[in-house]
Parts: sequence; C-alpha cells; structure tokens
Amino acid sequence: MSHRNTSAAIVLLLTGALAAPVDAACENPDTLTFSLVPTEDTAAELQLYQPLIRHLTAVTGKPINFYSPTSYASVMEAVASGWVDIAVLGPASYTLAKALNDDMVVFATYTRHAGHMQEEGPGYRANLISRAGSGIETIEDSRGTTLGLVDPASTSGHLLPNVAFAAETGEALDDFYGRIVYTGGHDLSALAVKEGRVDVAFVATHRFDNVVERGEITLDDVNILWRSAVVPQDPFVFRTALCEDLRAQIVEAFLTAHEVEEVQPYFAAINSPRFVPMEDSDYDLIRQLQAAAN
Repeated sequence: MSHRNTSAAIVLLLTGALAAPVDAACENPDTLTFSLVPTEDTAAELQLYQPLIRHLTAVTGKPINFYSPTSYASVMEAVASGWVDIAVLGPASYTLAKALNDDMVVFATYTRHAGHMQEEGPGYRANLISRAGSGIETIEDSRGTTLGLVDPASTSGHLLPNVAFAAETGEALDDFYGRIVYTGGHDLSALAVKEGRVDVAFVATHRFDNVVERGEITLDDVNILWRSAVVPQDPFVFRTALCEDLRAQIVEAFLTAHEVEEVQPYFAAINSPRFVPMEDSDYDLIRQLQAAAN
C-alpha cells in the first residue's frame, strides 16, 4: 500500500471509529493495556506481538501492559469492563462483547496471504477436519463420532458449526454427533484430531496454518470434510472512551505498521502483508449468525 493510500485509509477510518461519541471527559491513561483471545500458548502468541507493541508505544508514547486471559469470556469481559484498552478478539466474541458494553469499536484487521489452508484476503473459513487414514472422509462418515469445538464464544469453533453446518445436515450438532468436547483453542483442536483424542473438529483456516508453521501438523495429516462461507478476520478493537487524539494515534500505528521494518517479523509470523481498516458493520454477518443460533 502506498503512503498516499495508507493516509486515505486512515482518514476513512477516522470517520467511523473516531466519530463514535464519547463523554467530554475522555480517558487518556498513562499506560495502555492490550489483550488477545487465548491460544494453546498465549505467552508465545504475545511474543509474536512484541514488534507491533513496540511500534504502538513509539507512536502513542505510552507503555503497553498485557492482560493474559484464561478464556474467550475473560478477555471479552476485560474489554467490556474497561480493564483492557486495545484487544484482538474473535468476530463472535467481538459482537458479544459489544452487546455487553457499547464502549468499544473495531478499527482494523489483518489481511492474509494464501497459506496451507488459508485463502488470500481479510477473511477466513471454518473447516471440519478428520485425521487422514481414520476412514472419516465425508460429513456422513463423521455421524456419531466425537466432535471437538473450541469455545462457546468462538466464531469458527462454535457459532458456524452450530448454525451453518447444522443447517447443511438438517440436524443439531448434539443430535448428529455422539459426543462434543471443547478444547479451548483452534491449535488444540487440530492437534486433538491428529492425535486421535477427537474424531473430527472445526478449525479456523488461519489458526490451522499457525500450527503447520510451528511444525506440529501438516495439511496431509487431515481430511477436510466441510468448508464454511468466508467470514471477516479477527477484529482489533479499542475503547471509545479513550481520547480522540489517542485513538487516532492507535489507528495510525496499526495502518502504517507494514511500513516499519521492525514490525516485519510480526507480519511474517502471521502470514500477513498489512492491517486493513474495518468497521462495526463489517461484522453484521456474525450478528446474523448469532441471531439464527438463538
């Protein structure tokens, strides 16, 4: 993206994320707190973010603390309560958290290069996988087996399976599968399939690629039984109670990060060329799925 295009994107985004109403006494904390939805190794995940966090500190002039969550719900509650200022959430956890407290808004996500399972662009899919050689090669083969889901607040590891996949089979997951377990992470679901601890699992395409890059699984280790429609990537959010100048600096830091050499290891680690602007309405599809689930 050229500098001119980056500047234009920032201006467009400011009309959305920064136009959100705030009280006259806005918040300008000395330190910002950042968090993310948990993975198999949240500490390792945080290490990936260190170049980006250092860039964010350089732009805002504020040190960044990290809140380590224990579940999707804990980071949702931390953002909704104002304990966390900036976070990366799952699409479904974002819409759920925003329903709890409107004092947050999405401002960016990352676009992805094509990977092992991931397609190029700012979206991803939920894929149902089984272990290669297991004899489970079709959706019908998986009937009555043990299914791994991720977390009740996960988009691809709970919401899409319960709405889109259930619509395709014409049966609720509880009726189609013999047993359902929650693994706590997409990486854990992928490894549970590989190791035979569950028969099938729904995984996010980009999260599966992360496990491949760590050398813990390959695409040849699994069969893909079903693919969902494309949904938007994980939203980066901040609290709208933060002062407008500070929010503008945060937006600038993210949308210019791809131009900063120090941040390149972060983009390489997540197989992404850059951040792109996002608005709350981009996640209306998720709200429609949640409404259908209810």
